[in-house]
Amino acid sequence: MVCAMFFLPMLYSCKTEVKQPNIVVLLCDDLGYGDLSSYGHPVIQTPNLDEMASKGIRLTDCYSAAPVCSPSRVGLLTGRSPNKAGVYDFIPGLKKSEDCRDMVHLQAKEKTIPALLKSVGYTTCLSGKWHCSSRFNSPEQPQPDYFGFDHWFSTHNNAAPSHENPNNFVRDGQKVGEIKGFSCQIVVDEALTWLQKIGKKKPFYLQVCFHEPHEPIASPSEMVAKYRPFSQSDNEAEYYANVANMDSAVGRLLDYLEANYSENTLVIFTSDNGPETLNRYPRAKHSYGSPGPLKGMKLWTNEAGFRVPGIIYWIGQPTFKGTSNTVVSSLDFLPTFCDLAGAELPNRTLDGQSIVPFIKEGVMQREKPLIWIFYNALNDRVVAMRDGDWKIMATLKNDTTMLPNIRNIYDGNEALIKQASLDDFVMYNLKEDVTESQDLSTTYPEVFEKMKLKLKSEYKSLVDSSFVWHRE
Repeated sequence: MVCAMFFLPMLYSCKTEVKQPNIVVLLCDDLGYGDLSSYGHPVIQTPNLDEMASKGIRLTDCYSAAPVCSPSRVGLLTGRSPNKAGVYDFIPGLKKSEDCRDMVHLQAKEKTIPALLKSVGYTTCLSGKWHCSSRFNSPEQPQPDYFGFDHWFSTHNNAAPSHENPNNFVRDGQKVGEIKGFSCQIVVDEALTWLQKIGKKKPFYLQVCFHEPHEPIASPSEMVAKYRPFSQSDNEAEYYANVANMDSAVGRLLDYLEANYSENTLVIFTSDNGPETLNRYPRAKHSYGSPGPLKGMKLWTNEAGFRVPGIIYWIGQPTFKGTSNTVVSSLDFLPTFCDLAGAELPNRTLDGQSIVPFIKEGVMQREKPLIWIFYNALNDRVVAMRDGDWKIMATLKNDTTMLPNIRNIYDGNEALIKQASLDDFVMYNLKEDVTESQDLSTTYPEVFEKMKLKLKSEYKSLVDSSFVWHRE
């Protein structure tokens, strides 16, 4: 009896102790679904990401939280639709506007991945683009450190004046000034320096947010020369080189992680939204991103707006390996990381779910559909929902009038939005028709009615829980 009691604590400890993984998120900016060679690009070579995919999981049905940067990033950090946080479109600067866009920021009440992981012993770092506040590096709004980043090295939005020799980085609240080199390599340099400093005493969460391939693009001349024979213009060659340079930066970081943290490090690579449309605005002259076979581009609620590359690689741990069409969202990152780290989930309804079973075994059922309401979409159907293989989309109308494009919800348009109703539905089977070319709403009337009812319910729930901005 005494022996049994002596061994009991030891057995209990072994049974309950969970080794917390290091966690790394690599996030690109405006990278198209078809921009990696492992996703079918005929010219751009991305050997490091291709190797990462071959060692891990290549996702064919990976989604961002929004078809544009700021809300997508907020969704990733919080595990909830960005509409609930009041981030509906990209966040501009300080210019005051009637619709309160100058007030928009990730609010202090939000619970984020780094803060939750810190609560269970992680040390944390952000290197790269932030774009979650209108007042960057200002005490008027919470900055990255407030949300749990021990160390942050960031820009508000784009690298300026371009990816080459940027001068707008801030490190832990202090302006850095011009840095020689290219942005993707610079943010990886910062990440490597931080990793060397922290050592191995604690598990870490590292979020590397590349500016590439968002405009204003700049790429190493030797890489541009390599792609010029395969391009129709110098600008196109510069875009191809931009993606390739990002891939080389990823390779440097992966090599370091495999050499120094080979036992238990989870790495996820993805993009914040789909590719920019060439010449959509004056500075978009290098925007040769590819949507692959998908319909639309960035700012669309068709697939190319938010279906993005997704690669999962768990260094040192056994996982499912191969290509999978399981539906995964960046909204899933927070509950997944909390699951792995043993952190308690925030006391609020999340829109993502833990994908740990999928990572380990390759099998998962989504608990609820994914829904996007993007009021400033370039296409007419600003509401979209995916449930299983099916996707349904709809316009928003007040009576017979289409809701105008809206960049923010504030007290001046709240009633207009809440009175709008869904209309002009279309339905696609994405398993059979990834190009969204065949509306099946009349072909499968029973499925259509079920999808329509579910969309109305999910839509109302999201609108009712969306944050409304107002000035005091």
